[in-house]
Amino acid sequence: LSKKGCPYDNAVAEATFKTIKTEFVKGQRFNSTAELQRAFSAYAYWYNHKRLHSSLGYLPPVEFKKHLSLNFFV
Repeated sequence: LSKKGCPYDNAVAEATFKTIKTEFVKGQRFNSTAELQRAFSAYAYWYNHKRLHSSLGYLPPVEFKKHLSLNFFV
């Protein structure tokens, strides 16, 4: 980590929270914590297993990791 107050320290966390706020929370209303937890679990599954990420060659993270580990041992 760098010095206190460096804007790059939290860049990954801030980018993650921005994505959650814009793709998941925006416009949603939850009646209970349990409902929020179920919805977020479904979103997290979609994000990691279905959503295509341009930075990963248009693969979901789980598929990218599989390809990465297969190519690593070649």
